[in-house]
Amino acid sequence: MRRFPWILTLASALVLAVLVTLGVWQVQRLQWKEGLIAEAEAAATRPPAPVAEVLRAAAPEFRQVLLDCPGLPTAPYVELQSIHDGRPGVRLISACPAPELGQTLLVDRGFVEDTISARPPVSPSTAPFPLVAVVRTTPAPGPMALAAEGRRFFARDAVAMSRALGVEGPAAPWTLFAVNSTNPEWQALQPSAPPAAFANNHLGYAITWFGLALALIGVYLALLRRKMRGVPETSSS
Repeated sequence: MRRFPWILTLASALVLAVLVTLGVWQVQRLQWKEGLIAEAEAAATRPPAPVAEVLRAAAPEFRQVLLDCPGLPTAPYVELQSIHDGRPGVRLISACPAPELGQTLLVDRGFVEDTISARPPVSPSTAPFPLVAVVRTTPAPGPMALAAEGRRFFARDAVAMSRALGVEGPAAPWTLFAVNSTNPEWQALQPSAPPAAFANNHLGYAITWFGLALALIGVYLALLRRKMRGVPETSSS
């Protein structure tokens, strides 16, 4: 009578449990990602609302906001190296006080191609400027991000940008991407918010893990049948 292969069975059960767990986790991630995409799409369709109302809400990202940014068309700015529609250039970032929030927000005024050397004028102004913008979370700069060169940045570093623009206090965790142009007379400036792009490959990952689990079961059953029948294993000399 052949002995039952307990070691093979326990090892296979352990690996199977890991594969199934990974598959279930990817299914859960899929549900979470689909919910996040739905929230982003719903937020983008809502009408603009006052900035204080939106930023104090539970989920402000992707919402459109309304606020007054005095002097924004001629405000100082820093430049963020970027690519837009496959073209290299820079994005102009200025500061906008938001007294209703008790802080200053960074405003991405739009994209300017590298082929254009001109820039908007910079001069002190308190003229009202009604801004419509999209709220996005400011990502932390990665560990490989290049250091800024003067007022030109190579990563969206909110802390360093705020410091360069003379903003006092902690940097806000949000960036406002202008929807209306701060300088409509200068067509080179293209207001644009980055698309709400979400990589959603979790279904494929789940199928992969569950497929490996099924393959493992098939291999285990084949080996078990072979051992219980006493078929000798072939060996190479």
